[in-house]
Amino acid sequence: MLIIDAHEDLAWNILTFGRDYTLSAREIRQRERDGEAPLHNGDTLLGWPEYQRGRVAVVFATLFAAPIRRRMGEWDTQFYKDSLSAHTIYSRQLDEYYRLVDNHPDKFRLILTLQDFLDVVDRWERSTGEEQIPVGLVLLMEGAEAVRDPGELVEWWERGVRIIGPAWAGNRFCGGTREPGPLTPEGYALLDGMSDLDLILDTSHMDEEAVLQATDYYPGPIIASHSNAAALLKRVESNRFFSDRQIQGLIERDGIIGIVPYNRFLDYQWTPKDGRHAITLHHVVAQIDYICQMAGDARHVGLGTDFDGGFGVQYTPAEVDTIADLQKLIPLLEQRGYTVDDVAAILGENWLSLLRRTLPETT
Repeated sequence: MLIIDAHEDLAWNILTFGRDYTLSAREIRQRERDGEAPLHNGDTLLGWPEYQRGRVAVVFATLFAAPIRRRMGEWDTQFYKDSLSAHTIYSRQLDEYYRLVDNHPDKFRLILTLQDFLDVVDRWERSTGEEQIPVGLVLLMEGAEAVRDPGELVEWWERGVRIIGPAWAGNRFCGGTREPGPLTPEGYALLDGMSDLDLILDTSHMDEEAVLQATDYYPGPIIASHSNAAALLKRVESNRFFSDRQIQGLIERDGIIGIVPYNRFLDYQWTPKDGRHAITLHHVVAQIDYICQMAGDARHVGLGTDFDGGFGVQYTPAEVDTIADLQKLIPLLEQRGYTVDDVAAILGENWLSLLRRTLPETT
């Protein structure tokens, strides 16, 4: 089955650690063995051969930088002081994606239009497993501080951004992770500008109040690219996770929620001292099933791994060594009573359906 991953911070890793995603995960780990990357981000879960083996056809590739107050250390080069520096950093990351596809067109392809998308997916669906196929990249702006004015949204759209999440931490648009708050007037203006361009709204990292406001206000497509259900996490107080009200709001808007296979997002009390064996893919299935039970179907949930986004293989379920291992979810979901069509929807078809109905015909 095809897998669509709705969240990967590829450019952040390329520019921060020099990771080369045209290589295998094993080669990347070997190169980085004595470097900074494993210390700060763990061992990679990604690599081009693993995309092929795991049939990962499309990735939502992010533009991401943290505000300076949340900078993780001297090694963290991707941070901004204000909207001008955010604009510079995000533009540099965007350039990196264009460089990646220009230098390796056999491995990666930017998806800007519906036809780009259909071409990539058609090749994957017709593949016998012997052909090497480019992975499609859909650009997602995580945190909108790079948008200095809503009028600049046209510029970002023309350069390929198709999804925008207004917040990571709290900002001038709305509250975010660890920093609660509603949509601001600037936040509503941002949503108005996004609506004019039919951009997809990503509500992950937005504060609960802002998410509820946005699901009521925004007329366009709405997703949560990488957000787990708070109800399954004991003693969690973080606004990083989705309440039942947020989940129900997205379901009612025909949205999709991407589940994150990160151990602390599957058991908030987990620490590395507990060992990887304490968390398994059954925890991922439980998150998926929770959304499906609320929705009454399997059409509102997918995968948004956030792999290499601040954690590596050391922080993933026991059965996962690379992204290719997400195929192991298939028998686990079938054991829970999900049909073949349901499983295909969860692994990728839900995201594919969203892109089919939202990507522009032309640029």
